[in-house]
Amino acid sequence: MLSLALRSMRTRWVTFIGSFVALALGVGLIATTGMALAATFSAPEREPERFAAAPVVVRASDTLRIATPIGERTQRLADPRPVPAELAARLATLGRTAQDRTFPVRMVSGGEDLVGHPWSVAAATPYRLSSGRAPRAPHEIVVATDAHGGFRVGERVELAAASRHTPENVTVRTVVGTVPPTGFENAVFFGDAEAARISPPVDAVVVHADPAAVRRLVAGAPGMTVLTGDERRRADPDPDRDSEALVAVNAMLGTAAGITGFVSVFVVASTFSFTVAQRRREFGLLRTAGATPGQVRRMVVAEAAVIGVLASAAGCLLGDAAAPRLASWMTGAGIAPSWFAIGDVTWPLHAAFWTGLFVALAGVVVSSHRAGRIGPTEALRESAVDSRTMPPSRLLVGSAVLLTGLGLLAWALFTDPGDILKRKTYVLQPMWLIVGFALFAPLLVRPLTRLLTWLPAQLPGATGLLARQNASTSVRRTAAVAAPVLITVALAVSLLGTVATINGAKATEAAAQTGADWVTAADEGRTLDPRFLTRAQEVPGVITSASRSTAVTVLEEGTALIRSDARAVDPSALSRVARLPVVSGRITDLDDDSIVVNEEWETRTVGQRVSVWLGDGRKVSLRIAAVLRVGTGSNGVYVTPKNAAGAGIDRIDIKLLSGADRPATAALLEEAGRATATPVLTKDAWVAEHYPRTSENTRMGLLLILGIALLYTGIALASTLVMATSDRVRDLAVLRLTGATKPQVLRLVAVEALAVVAVGAVLGGAVAALNLLGVKGALELLAVSSPVIVPWGTVGALVAASAALATVSAVLPALAALRTRPVELAGMRE
Repeated sequence: MLSLALRSMRTRWVTFIGSFVALALGVGLIATTGMALAATFSAPEREPERFAAAPVVVRASDTLRIATPIGERTQRLADPRPVPAELAARLATLGRTAQDRTFPVRMVSGGEDLVGHPWSVAAATPYRLSSGRAPRAPHEIVVATDAHGGFRVGERVELAAASRHTPENVTVRTVVGTVPPTGFENAVFFGDAEAARISPPVDAVVVHADPAAVRRLVAGAPGMTVLTGDERRRADPDPDRDSEALVAVNAMLGTAAGITGFVSVFVVASTFSFTVAQRRREFGLLRTAGATPGQVRRMVVAEAAVIGVLASAAGCLLGDAAAPRLASWMTGAGIAPSWFAIGDVTWPLHAAFWTGLFVALAGVVVSSHRAGRIGPTEALRESAVDSRTMPPSRLLVGSAVLLTGLGLLAWALFTDPGDILKRKTYVLQPMWLIVGFALFAPLLVRPLTRLLTWLPAQLPGATGLLARQNASTSVRRTAAVAAPVLITVALAVSLLGTVATINGAKATEAAAQTGADWVTAADEGRTLDPRFLTRAQEVPGVITSASRSTAVTVLEEGTALIRSDARAVDPSALSRVARLPVVSGRITDLDDDSIVVNEEWETRTVGQRVSVWLGDGRKVSLRIAAVLRVGTGSNGVYVTPKNAAGAGIDRIDIKLLSGADRPATAALLEEAGRATATPVLTKDAWVAEHYPRTSENTRMGLLLILGIALLYTGIALASTLVMATSDRVRDLAVLRLTGATKPQVLRLVAVEALAVVAVGAVLGGAVAALNLLGVKGALELLAVSSPVIVPWGTVGALVAASAALATVSAVLPALAALRTRPVELAGMRE
């Protein structure tokens, strides 16, 4: 059977080229995403950067560590406590010390954000003066700059410096020295007294003393940690930035790998099934010549094995070459960190190869069984009409898959609607429906084709009528060509539409809960000028509500350490300005001994007490004053300023009272904002700025995920159409012999290709509609009224691209075939 399979492949190479291309590209994509995914499993080992020259560093721990029955659980603290002044004084008795303070600095004229430090700590860091001198006066600074640009000694610059504990202050300062730049921060150094004025808390203390003596002294200070050796890496700016950056990349590539694998299996199985369907008469001739059903099956499996080995090997070579280019694109687009690169691991190539071979053999199992059941009389058939296109087994499997997908969607709606809004769910959910609709395609294609082509069939001429009959009678060919379009439209519209709908719902929810007319908010890590709050409170006819960003952590079920973002508020002012979705309790009952939680919390009964860790790591027991609806997941936790670890005000909501003069009030607020360098936004402007429809990172991530899948399906569509058209050369010749001209035949092929694309687009649109209706239902159950956002521009572009690709892929082989005389084509052997 192997020799017969090889001879058949050599003779009918056009038929097999589509399967080879689909499988090779599928394996290549799996290998590419697999190698990129493997590169995210570990971050590079780095030496201490900022405090590389410090023997000992004492600082507050930035990590909450809790022992549980299944091991230690950790969470990052939102507001690590500063080093106490008395501890810093005691450390000075052990040896020379330098107190470090870190705070954001902004150039008023624009440019990159800077990080401020006191000059005395520079000796423990890599910074050394390259020109000028150390700062002495309050207005003097030393900046990090290279020799080819940036700052010059003697230059005067306008800087805005602030911290979470002090407001932003704009001052003109003089550059008195420069240091070489580093890769981990853009530093600017102030005199020690000036740095202490800008940011009073001590973030770390460098100690030149015996580490053991330092540990003995610090042992009695709760929350403090002593760092030496490689542990000094914990004192670097954002020490977990490498691993955290890889978490996002890992999640995105994992999603891309999952979608790629799904698309590959889907398209390869469809292509192999179509290949077998094309060869009914060939298998009938083999059966007439005496071949048993088992021999026919083994021949089909042997062909699949040969194609699987060759295509998988080619795909691995393709993936090995494409993976570095994918990593380079990801770093250039800002999706991955600049150091991200493909390693020397080879297991993704092995996994991709064996996955490709398995997919080839698995995809041909059902097809080989059907090939073995073809009887000798099939060799006598000349009609291209498909019969028995929907066997009972396919009907049963299709029903099971479709009901499973719909059942999972219904179960999520009735048990946990919020789960539908999570990426893991809305990425996987369409796959069930895509497979279900694809399995039912032979049953749906014929009536759908006749419906979509009814109008063209009524037009003058035979083109529309013939296209309608060809597409509706050749069900297997129509289903195979429509499959890539189905998955393209379904995936793109489902994912892009779901993300846009969820983002729109978040913006709608934020606007509904914000009763303020104006909102002013500081950038992350900064605070608002208290002078603005004072002036805003003096404006007649307004209510102001100032709040602070913090976080609380709770241990649920004894093992899960969960961090929740929180805001510290004045409950009286908040209740007058905000319209929070309270389920039980009252916001006005919030006090220093209580907390407002949402329905996701394990403990959520008003009056019960819950143990939480505050932003600085302190453990407290708070009474639940009110419970909020979960919504889209943005409804967080509320505490009072006493439980905010000293965080500064970073947001002020301002509401206009009834009867107040809006234009006059707006003018006063804008004047206060200009005087204190505080931007004042209307509620609509604030919502638009803080709740964009789709963030750039999300957009680029979706572009990567969909781009890989859609490129593959596009090539699969082209190769399937080339196979289908090349197999119809005798039909085209018959049309020419009956009097049709070449342009008429080409128009027929083009119209039929467009009709098949329309069928795939409608089926894909049905899948996407079901998914988006599920998202809409989840939002309604979560009491968030927001419209479904359909990316019509993307839908139109995808359908147009598929139509253009399908037309070209169908017309070019037909044009090549029509160069031969019709009499020769009509009499040629298959």
